[in-house]
Amino acid sequence: MASKSGLKSNNFMTEILVEIRVVLNADHNELKGSRLYLASPEHNNQTNEILIDLMAEHYNVKKNKIKIMKGLNSLQKTIKII
Repeated sequence: MASKSGLKSNNFMTEILVEIRVVLNADHNELKGSRLYLASPEHNNQTNEILIDLMAEHYNVKKNKIKIMKGLNSLQKTIKII
């Protein structure tokens, strides 16, 4: 299908890998650059859930399009966004 510009539109899937560093004991939960600031004093499963929620909102994608590739139990994470 041609767009108004005359170019054909193709649906290509793009994958993005993002390195994220988790910083604990922050004032509030915030994704800023390559850092996730968490109000929590410890790393747990909720940390990963918050990370996925904030990244989905930041990149405007559904949560099921975000996968933690490395660092599930670490403060350093590699995230794949589909």
